[in-house]
Amino acid sequence: MIRLRSKQRQLPDKQLIKELCEANEVSYTNIAEEGNTVVSIEMFLHGFPRMVGLSFFTTLSQLTIVGQDIEHIEALESCQELQELWVAECCLTRISGLQNCLQLQKLYLYDNNIFEITNLESQVNLKVLWLNNNRISEIKGLNTLKNLKELNLADNYIEKCGHSLDSNTSLENLNLSGNKISSFQEITMLANLPHLTELALNDPMSPPNPVCLLRNYATHVLYHIPGLRRLDTHDVSSKQIKEAAESTVMTNLMYYSMRMRTARRNFESTQLSLMDRKKSLLRVSEECIRRLSHTLKSLERELSKLSRVCKTSANKSDDRSSQLVEGLADGRDEINTTHDAAMEDQIHCKTEALKKSLVLWNSRLNKIEAEHKQDLILARNMMDYTVQFLLMELKSVENICLKEGCSTDPWYTSCCNLLLSRFCHSDFRVHKISGLKIKRIFRIQNNVLRLRFDDKLHSILVRKDRGNISQNYKHQMQYLFHMSDPEKSHQKEELLSILEEGFQTPGPFKSLDKGGAIPLTNSLSKIDLPRIEHAMRQASKGRSKQSAEHTISFRHSQIIVSKVYLGNSTPVREGKPFYRMSYPTVDSVYCDLDIRQQTALGEGGSYSLRQHTGLCHQRQWFVFDHELVLPEYIIYFEYITKSQEQSVLWNLIIEKDNTPSIDIDMEVLNMEPVLKTQPKYLSINEEIMLNVAQANVLSQITVLNLHGNSLSKIKEISHLRALQHLTISFNEFTCLDDISHMPNLEFLDASFNQLVTLEGLRALGKLKELDVCWNKLSKAREESIVLGKQAPALLKLNAKHNPWKRPEEVRETILGHLTTLTHLDDMMVTEEESSNAVQMVARAMINQACLLTHSRTNSHRPRNLSLLSGAQLLCNLSPAPWSLNKELESDWTAKITALSLDNQRISKLDNLKMLINLRWASFNDNDISKVEGLDNCLKLEELSFNNNSISTLSGLPKLHYLTKLSVDGNLLSSLEESVLGHLPKLSFLSVENNCISSLNGIKRLLSLRELYIGYNNISVSQDICYLKCLKDLIILDLCGNPLSTKLKNYELYVIFQLPFLRALDGIEVDTNKSESAKLMFEGRLIPDIVAQTLGHSNFSDLTYLSLKCCSIRTVDLDPSDIFNSLYCVNLDHNNLTSFSGLIYLPNIQGLSLNHNHIESIFPSQKTHLTKTQKMYSNIPSSGYGKQSSSNGKGETWPNCSLEPLMSSLEILYLSYNGISNMANLQLSRLTNLKVLFLQGNDISHVEGLEGLGQLRKLVLDTNRINVLAHNSLVNQTALLELHLAENRIRELSHLDSLTELRKLFVNVNKLQDIEQLNKLDALPLLTVLSVAGNPVAKSSLYRSKVVLRLSKLQVLDGVTITLEERTRAELLLTKSPQCHQCSPASLPSTDINPLGITPLMPRYVPLRGINGGGGLQNSPDKTDEAHKNKHSNATLNGQTAVNFRHTQKPENSLKTTDILLAGNKVIVTCPKQEQNNKFPRSAKPSPCSGQKRRT
Repeated sequence: MIRLRSKQRQLPDKQLIKELCEANEVSYTNIAEEGNTVVSIEMFLHGFPRMVGLSFFTTLSQLTIVGQDIEHIEALESCQELQELWVAECCLTRISGLQNCLQLQKLYLYDNNIFEITNLESQVNLKVLWLNNNRISEIKGLNTLKNLKELNLADNYIEKCGHSLDSNTSLENLNLSGNKISSFQEITMLANLPHLTELALNDPMSPPNPVCLLRNYATHVLYHIPGLRRLDTHDVSSKQIKEAAESTVMTNLMYYSMRMRTARRNFESTQLSLMDRKKSLLRVSEECIRRLSHTLKSLERELSKLSRVCKTSANKSDDRSSQLVEGLADGRDEINTTHDAAMEDQIHCKTEALKKSLVLWNSRLNKIEAEHKQDLILARNMMDYTVQFLLMELKSVENICLKEGCSTDPWYTSCCNLLLSRFCHSDFRVHKISGLKIKRIFRIQNNVLRLRFDDKLHSILVRKDRGNISQNYKHQMQYLFHMSDPEKSHQKEELLSILEEGFQTPGPFKSLDKGGAIPLTNSLSKIDLPRIEHAMRQASKGRSKQSAEHTISFRHSQIIVSKVYLGNSTPVREGKPFYRMSYPTVDSVYCDLDIRQQTALGEGGSYSLRQHTGLCHQRQWFVFDHELVLPEYIIYFEYITKSQEQSVLWNLIIEKDNTPSIDIDMEVLNMEPVLKTQPKYLSINEEIMLNVAQANVLSQITVLNLHGNSLSKIKEISHLRALQHLTISFNEFTCLDDISHMPNLEFLDASFNQLVTLEGLRALGKLKELDVCWNKLSKAREESIVLGKQAPALLKLNAKHNPWKRPEEVRETILGHLTTLTHLDDMMVTEEESSNAVQMVARAMINQACLLTHSRTNSHRPRNLSLLSGAQLLCNLSPAPWSLNKELESDWTAKITALSLDNQRISKLDNLKMLINLRWASFNDNDISKVEGLDNCLKLEELSFNNNSISTLSGLPKLHYLTKLSVDGNLLSSLEESVLGHLPKLSFLSVENNCISSLNGIKRLLSLRELYIGYNNISVSQDICYLKCLKDLIILDLCGNPLSTKLKNYELYVIFQLPFLRALDGIEVDTNKSESAKLMFEGRLIPDIVAQTLGHSNFSDLTYLSLKCCSIRTVDLDPSDIFNSLYCVNLDHNNLTSFSGLIYLPNIQGLSLNHNHIESIFPSQKTHLTKTQKMYSNIPSSGYGKQSSSNGKGETWPNCSLEPLMSSLEILYLSYNGISNMANLQLSRLTNLKVLFLQGNDISHVEGLEGLGQLRKLVLDTNRINVLAHNSLVNQTALLELHLAENRIRELSHLDSLTELRKLFVNVNKLQDIEQLNKLDALPLLTVLSVAGNPVAKSSLYRSKVVLRLSKLQVLDGVTITLEERTRAELLLTKSPQCHQCSPASLPSTDINPLGITPLMPRYVPLRGINGGGGLQNSPDKTDEAHKNKHSNATLNGQTAVNFRHTQKPENSLKTTDILLAGNKVIVTCPKQEQNNKFPRSAKPSPCSGQKRRT
């Protein structure tokens, strides 16, 4: 074959042309004539070694060469009309020879050996380009192909796309299958192709790119390139597919936005803790400085007095002024200060000593401040790393994950052991390092790098001897350390690059003189000592704050732990560089270090991280193949120094000789002269001012020292028109309103006060020096503006030690507004510094230059997986659309769509009226106090005002298209519903770090999906209910509010109230939490549920509560004292098994629990509690564990020994609860109970009523009672009414104790013998009796016998007994004595209604308060409900039910003012003030449903 090709290459052109003509049916002899008409030439089958004879075909439009030995494209100079060229499956190594084919539209060069895309710049008409199956590793050289529509680069070696195709805007079809693209970010670059409709990365004809094997590959592609119609030959044009991808990515964005906010919130929490730590460290220093400064200023005042005294005669000196100084050590009490040079010398000496001490303490303050700043930088860096990790995870669509470990993770412990085992104390002794402390460990899970590592390792092992693979390859695997070069400034970028793309051989390591090798080591000292030494060198350059920061920062370090396959390794050969060509047969080289220490190799030499005791050589490796180095862990740790062991961190940077001491301070303070404590003035008048200034008239006072008093106002100071020097330090001033219009004032010392503003200063035209240090000023810009207007001649200003907002900007802000200053905070102001500050202030306004610089005109928000706002993203990605020097169009402002003015010191929103098309705007980190100027920006979609001073959102109602609003870190106290109610499309709202106390204003934001309102003042659980109507809300952050710590089971409560949430406070809401929330709160009656029902949370006027049919399972009305006015509760038709949650209601009188599942007052005690019961056992009012003890045989001990409950309860409804055991109910503890309804249960024995001595009415209808036991009603001596209808009673026994009983209903039972009725003789006051429905009532003489027997009976079976009836009965029984012998069976079966006996009134009428049929009634006019209930207690078997009112005698009347018994009616009386409106409008009860007749 080789010989044949060699011969073909040697063939003359004439022979090749002849073969070309034969192949294309062109006459060789007439080629000159026919060649000009040929438009298509093909070269198949024949072995053409080169392109010849094409000059004869000048009109050629298509040339096809396939499978030839052609190495170069040539001889096309005459083919200027060529439109389609195929040179495929040939031997091309480069693209050339096309410079004359300017009409070329299609070019097919697949299956060649082309390494680079070149020489296509002139092919501007090219539409189709196939370069698949070549050796191309980089896409380039296509920038001029603006008309290119189809590009095939499949089966090459391309790893990155970059921006190489951005110019090919016409591209519609792109095939990149079979390459080495592994990053989603490379695919994202293809989103810049607006017309791309077909994309292939995993074509069936080619192997897939590594990126295609990653999770969420298709979703990512479809989101970023929504115009695609086909992906990897699959049809993806469906709208549903695109929407699913969009929804998935948007959910992901919200999730990671939440996690990043959590990371930033954690940083803010760390920042607060660092601030607290700083304050605690500063406390001693500040106290000492305050004490020393106070003494110093007092001495200066005394020195001033001495100077004035020296100028006056001795006989005019004031006696009082001579007694201000204490005597010297010789014991004299007073000294004369006049002309006393010795005193002045003492004062000067003590003053100098005080100043030296102050210098030391101020130095300590500065160093503590420097340490705090460094700690803050470290915390911020840690937060930045966390955010970058999350962004990396987001952009990789979770194919790169960095999971932070904890002590419970096995791999975390292994990493700790590995690092600790590689630490040798002797190596670090020179730097006073005694140990290390691991701070954080992240596990790197990069699917791309892992796939690459596994594939590479597999390919190596396959090539080697298979017999030794299983035994040797694990010995060649180790975990090694890598750290960035400390000399480099871009260490962070290098770290992130390693995590995302792995170690790159050809890149940054060449500068280390290690060629393409990757440096790694198993020695901590080898890798980290260079960094420590570099930090110490930086610190040794000076004694500045920066050097202190470097000295502290050396303690903190980070390393990458990588899994490395060392393969065939050999020692380094001296003199040979670390190049692959120097060691062609090995995978890595190493050099031994002199240090020997503990290692962490696994058993048997495996590469696990388990600790192993043993000694091994410390080595440094250089690995040539970057694919065999897999980064797996990042460890952040801190070295422990000796100064830390002493718990004084700043000792590390403070010399011992210069350390301030309180003892030394006391020595200085006790130096002579020691001043007496003087009385403090609370206010001043003219006399005091004259006395202090030692002047005769006010006009003579030029110097006034009021230091060290308790002054807060000095209105009289305005009379001192000649005053030049004023000192008011160490007083209690909060403002300086009284210091105004003083034309000669040149010096003012207001230090060590409580100043919060300088707004009061007025007209101080000659003021040159002002001291306001150690106050409470916070707004540098506002104070600077005041001073600039009112003190235009100010030269020196001392404003140190104030709680400035943004302290790093204070100096520049002050200098920008006070251009006359020569000294600020005791530091000289340079011209350059002043000029820069003035320029900064000039830029701090919205003008034309500002808009041109910070605006963009993009029409669409880029599809970028970034969490920046739209304005920030566009300004970062897109260049400014106009130049400052270019003439602008008249409507240029109308083209602006994005505006990012973050951190521009802007104080007012102006000049925005012309931005009518503005869609995205960001004004973060400014001084804006009011939202204004946006009335014409009606198209705004995103708006951000983070970290300003905004107190209201009143300027937003017109922005109806707003979807995102962020106002974090402002001064909002409320969310106005009148504003937010006009934002119907708002889906994102962030108002963290404000002062908001209620969520009421949010309830109309029905489109809201994300709400961040952490660190505000929300403290009431009722606010959660305002969010229940926001069904689209999936992310809620309430962290840092009082509610999150105050509310018990806060997390489960919010999840239960808002079941649609997917994340709460930065934590995902999973199925387990949702189920736990349901178990905890579903069916639980708590105050919030009551508030939802009422529509308010003011329970002070609530007297009646009705919550029927609400599926309530438990009651937890805690705290119960908020329901002090509640006296009546209706919880019919629920799922209660106990009512322990109601026992703490202090004034409850009536309780209706019909149609529940009540078993006891307290839940029954069970040995094994269910999950639900365990949850309820934590509820204080649930009653678990408070029930009575059991004797072990299913019997309860007598309840009389238990503590009484619910002392105010008088009426209790327990109808239709399925109660079978009355003893278990523990009703005896309700000692004040007067009315008890138990009808419709399964009771067979009447028991457990021993403690109910005040019971007046007992209803036991429709149960299974056979007989009353001797102790059933033994203590119910005050019982007036007893209902036993519809039971199974055969005898009326044990009623003797009911001596007060008036009414007895035993109808529809099994009484057969008339003798049982004779037992009722024991009831002397019985007036109403119902026996209808019993067998005994079928006797014709039954009524007469009963009437005759019970002489005081007034009503029998609902019919009144008249005197005439009683007389007839007596005559009838007298005349027919034989009737006494008749059996009931022989009597007529029909009932006898004697003539003249008529019912007085129907039995069941609507009742006002509580009816006998089973429930609390709210009004007497509910006729429909009364009709439904009229048969609830009616007699059966056709008997007439009639209700009579029984009028009691005065001596038998009940001693209660709360309950009136009238027949079967129980009426709850109300206080006089409630007679007209018994129930509050919001809690008006509904009538109780009647009981159904048992069949």
